[in-house]
Amino acid sequence: MTGRVILHVDLDAFFAAVEQRDHPELLGLPVIVGGGGPNQRGVVSAASYEARKFGVHSAMPLRTAGRLCPQGVFLPVDGRRYQAASREVMAILRRFTPQVQPISIDEAFLDVTTSRALFGDGEAIARRIKSTVRDEVGLTASVGVASTKLVAKIASDLRKPDGLVVVPPGSEAEFLAPLPISRLWGVGERTAAALRDFGVTTIGDLAALPRDPLVQRFGKHGASLVDRAKGIDPDPVATGDPAKSIGHEHTFDTDTADREVIERTLLGMADGVAWRLRAAGLKAGTVTLKLRNSSFVTISRQTSLEVPADLTEPIYEAARTLLRRELHGQRIRLVGVTASNFREREQLELFGVPDPRRHQTAEALDRIRRKYGERAVTRARLVRAGLPAPFERDPMTAVEHRGGLRRGTGSGLAADDGVRASAGSGRAATTTESEVDDDLDLDTGLGPEADLDTGADEGATGRGGDGIDPDWSEPS
Repeated sequence: MTGRVILHVDLDAFFAAVEQRDHPELLGLPVIVGGGGPNQRGVVSAASYEARKFGVHSAMPLRTAGRLCPQGVFLPVDGRRYQAASREVMAILRRFTPQVQPISIDEAFLDVTTSRALFGDGEAIARRIKSTVRDEVGLTASVGVASTKLVAKIASDLRKPDGLVVVPPGSEAEFLAPLPISRLWGVGERTAAALRDFGVTTIGDLAALPRDPLVQRFGKHGASLVDRAKGIDPDPVATGDPAKSIGHEHTFDTDTADREVIERTLLGMADGVAWRLRAAGLKAGTVTLKLRNSSFVTISRQTSLEVPADLTEPIYEAARTLLRRELHGQRIRLVGVTASNFREREQLELFGVPDPRRHQTAEALDRIRRKYGERAVTRARLVRAGLPAPFERDPMTAVEHRGGLRRGTGSGLAADDGVRASAGSGRAATTTESEVDDDLDLDTGLGPEADLDTGADEGATGRGGDGIDPDWSEPS
């Protein structure tokens, strides 16, 4: 190969595969991760390939999965084990190149252009990665090899599980042409429906269209769609983009109008957000509250802090103030709090810490939690609250792991990928793996991480928005 060589590595049915690896008695059985049983509220986080034969897929309500696959083995999410496996895999990828861009807990892009002298061509590197992951971690991965991220991502998805697809340079458009238009980044349900008005059902149909009508219909996004349909994607493998926000959300087992329950839950979410800010050496200048009511109407409100903060109290008070403005007796399904507008703590502390004793106390608690676990110490108000422990979606791109920042334990969801998690069963929230692209609307045209709002809470149908708000999903 000449020119760029990009790999997309995607672990197969990751959460379910980890469970089957660690519990060999589950091999060959339909494993469904995402809750303790088929009668619980919430959605499927992962389904083994055995379960998928029954029609079970990620983001599906657990009750539906139970009806389709009553013999399924339903398991709760075990975020710690999935994190550990993900870190092992990401460490393996970095043996082949420093240019690794994790885009979720189970998948990453690699630019191996300059690694060929050491390890061979793209296909050889892909085979070595697959065998190393299998031998050292006990998991299988599907890999796509191409000259662009877009084509590599599509290629890795075609022969799952344990697949390897190589697209030689110059054949990108030919490779993409027969594939359904839904496989193209930036084409979700709404865009696909609109493209049908142009007679488009395959990526090749789109590539053959003139730009002008598409620009008139979709704006600049129309021109970018044509480029993608031809396999054109100059986007580089990014290795150090910082997170822009940190957010935690929780979906209640039963919709509630109890102000005490909602505020206590909000406190737990704020505590997790503050913990992660401190781990990253950051303070936040903006706090955002998110509410979803029993009618699936979602609102988002934000406020600026007078002094950027990394402590629970100011974040919680800001969120609670917003909550009290919006809470008027309606039943609430989901509540969340997000911190953004980051400032480096070291810069701010040049002007003094507002309350050093509070910081000392918080950091002492952080040390205890890192050593003995998240639940080793908690606030009295949160005892027996049944809130999920934070779970990090993407341990390698989360805000805690930005270049130059000291690392914490990395608990909580990754913040910069547009994904927010909630735990309908009161357990740790989990996340989507790459095949969620089959279920999501990627209408923003910003790539696979953009605009991923499934609205997959049972019965929800909305698309677009600021993140995944099911009770959780993981595909591949």
